Amino acid sequence: MRSYSLDLRERVVAAVEAKEGTWKEIAARFRVSVAWITKIRRQQKDLGTLEPQTFRCGRKPILTDEQRKQLAEIVRKTPDVTLKQLREQLGVKCCLQVIWDALNKLGFTYKKIGASGRARSPRRERAANSLA
Repeated sequence: MRSYSLDLRERVVAAVEAKEGTWKEIAARFRVSVAWITKIRRQQKDLGTLEPQTFRCGRKPILTDEQRKQLAEIVRKTPDVTLKQLREQLGVKCCLQVIWDALNKLGFTYKKIGASGRARSPRRERAANSLA
């Protein structure tokens, strides 16, 4: 849903301030709700502007753009680095999923080795060698 234009907002507030009727009458005249008038009056008082506000919901990103660039550079230099090592090198307090998601957004994929599929962990590698 699109926000109301700045022109409409200014006309409604001007009508309210000039006391051209009750808020209910003004709302009917401009085809808006009384709750919306309350909202823009509060916005004008708190923020000093009637301009539509951007959608400000959700969590703020944990990694900054600079840290994402640094992350990409570390992975390019040492592609076999683990998520824990990446987190330590960045000096960020976060869970490993944050690092994983950032790498995913940067286009890095999980390391594969030829036709055999995934790279083996050191423990599996030792187990495979001991059986052979």
